[in-house]
Amino acid sequence: MSVLKKYKPTTPARRKTSVVDYSKILTTDKPYKKLLFRKKKSAGRNNRGKITVRHRGGGYKKQVRILDFKRNFEQGAKVISIEYDPNRSAFISLVVDLKTGKKHYILYSKGMSVGSVVHTNEQIKDGNTVKLKNVPVGNFVSQVEMRPGQGAKMIRSAGNYAVVTAKDEGYVTLRLPSGEIRKFVDECTCVINRVGNEVHEFVRIGKAGRQRKRGIRPTVRGKVMNPVDHPHGGGEARNSIGLKYPKTPWGKHAMGVKTRKNKKSDKFIIKRRKKSR
Repeated sequence: MSVLKKYKPTTPARRKTSVVDYSKILTTDKPYKKLLFRKKKSAGRNNRGKITVRHRGGGYKKQVRILDFKRNFEQGAKVISIEYDPNRSAFISLVVDLKTGKKHYILYSKGMSVGSVVHTNEQIKDGNTVKLKNVPVGNFVSQVEMRPGQGAKMIRSAGNYAVVTAKDEGYVTLRLPSGEIRKFVDECTCVINRVGNEVHEFVRIGKAGRQRKRGIRPTVRGKVMNPVDHPHGGGEARNSIGLKYPKTPWGKHAMGVKTRKNKKSDKFIIKRRKKSR
């Protein structure tokens, strides 16, 4: 199990900094080279060099790990190692398919360990891939498919899980991490137990330098800019923005804008997620 590591308060930043102690869970620091490819940096720019996503740039160079989210292991797959992935909050596991001998990267689930074997069958065991119709009500699941055979699309970040709350004819109801209650086709697969590295949400960055290494650049508030630079700009001292609603630098609504356009799946949502304040 991963644990948080805190430092002695030798500086003001160190006093609040915490990291995940990888020595407690990871077994190697060398990735499997055949499942890597180089990640090209764009620094938030498009093909014309214009910044389309602000506050990005810099950071460490990263290599993308190719993950298998379908996990079709007929005779099971043996866990070789548990590794760090710089592109996601969760850990990953290198497994070897016992039938074909091929190696795959999969997400690390809580309860998995080096030497354990994960299967794609009806057995309710940590790390196994199971169809939703075979999971008992009340169980924790993760890495859920949206459509049968598509591969896991939901609940893939560190520590997340959904709870099986009910079963109906042809459908299984899950309570998602956001609080949304949603129906899924019972032929969709899931992985038993939550995604590993559940202490990730308690990590405190502590200082700006760590954010820069992650590729995140400073964010300047609009209200401290000049009127020419932002609709919130201008005024003296700590004034309000002086507008009916917050705006983006381009004058569009900044809060409360509906972004959901997938109306086809609205019929599967029983209860919406709680809105953040």
